[in-house]
Amino acid sequence: MGPHRYLRFLPIILDWIQKTLDAHAHDKRAVSSFKFPRLPHYFSEGLLDTANVVPTDRLPVPPLSELGLQEFVGFEKQPVAGITYFDTYFVDRGAAGDESLHFHELVHVIQWQVLGPRDFLLLYAAELAEFGYRDCPLEAMAYDHQRRFDAGAPPYSVEAAVWRQTLALKARAGGNGTEH
Repeated sequence: MGPHRYLRFLPIILDWIQKTLDAHAHDKRAVSSFKFPRLPHYFSEGLLDTANVVPTDRLPVPPLSELGLQEFVGFEKQPVAGITYFDTYFVDRGAAGDESLHFHELVHVIQWQVLGPRDFLLLYAAELAEFGYRDCPLEAMAYDHQRRFDAGAPPYSVEAAVWRQTLALKARAGGNGTEH
């Protein structure tokens, strides 16, 4: 099922995301404020200063199944420690000190930057429905980079790599209705 199936849900989901971000605006803080020792070797100072984190006891997940998107019931209930919207990500308060988790979510921040909200949501939804959470190409990309980081890979520009990979995904999906 292509991304076009989700077009009519975009305004509702984008509104939900904005309301969620607004409701937590006073709780967010720059990633750089966590003073992680390794992240600055992989991400630019600019990104670490402008990307935001909200530690929370409950990750906000859009009520997709309530909108009739039953294919995402599993995603809504899946135990994850972080979720990203635009330049802000939410992390489980108990995992807020996990540098690897922040690394993973920063990959998603970059993907949002590359694709923009509309194309990110359409591509993510189509991939999630087709491949499932772990094999969704946007997630697989984040997990692949996170594995390299966890394995102690020499520093590299994650931003440049994720930009290239995300643009390639976008180009491949271009015929599936994500570009207009």
